[in-house]
Amino acid sequence: MSLLASKSSFYATFKSLGILYIFIGFGLFLDSFHMVKITKNAQLYANISMSIGFFLTFWQVNNRIREQMIYAVIIAVLGEYLFSILLGMYTYRLENVPHYVPPGHALVYVGVLYFSRASSIIKNKLKIENIFTIFILIYATAFLIFGNDVFGFVMTIATLLILRKKPRERFFYLTMYITVAYLEIIGTNYLCWEWPSTAWGVFDFLPSFNPPSGISLFYFLLDLGTLWFYKKRHKIAWSRMKNIRKIRL
Repeated sequence: MSLLASKSSFYATFKSLGILYIFIGFGLFLDSFHMVKITKNAQLYANISMSIGFFLTFWQVNNRIREQMIYAVIIAVLGEYLFSILLGMYTYRLENVPHYVPPGHALVYVGVLYFSRASSIIKNKLKIENIFTIFILIYATAFLIFGNDVFGFVMTIATLLILRKKPRERFFYLTMYITVAYLEIIGTNYLCWEWPSTAWGVFDFLPSFNPPSGISLFYFLLDLGTLWFYKKRHKIAWSRMKNIRKIRL
């Protein structure tokens, strides 16, 4: 059964976000403080797990998504070394950039993309958008009140304000926000990485929680960069698709 054409919203959700969330939990557990207690090769096992997951996904998706996955990995490598190593925005357990992280970004991109395009999900798109928006506001507010997460709250509000004028992209990015929130909670609780108590550990007027709630705003840069590269590589096809969309509207 095709995920995108499935009439079951449960099936579409499990085959996209469900499997993605299970894989995130399992993969990060392999690099967690639990595994460190029993082996020195915790990160190696996480890298192997990610390699298997990445290539299985790469083999199953179409050529267009494969190309976007490659762009996502390239952008993620550059972004991780910029934000983590150079700027010190967050720090991984071994103070490196684990090999599993860049392809992990690509898998998150693919999982959210397939969920947001599934026909059974799109039927209830507006309802789900409203639920996701309410959840995000409650989530960020709770982090602000109980964790003094000013940095995360500011990024969350900025995200929602930006998406107000982006109706076509809104569903994808709201889903991405929630997925990133899940990923960050798992990763920080497993001590795979850590965020400083203020933004970048520099701006004292922006206290931050570990993790900050709205950090998905920076993940959006990867998504936009991936799409930008694809558009540049396929200008004619992208222009044709835009014209078809205009005719439908």
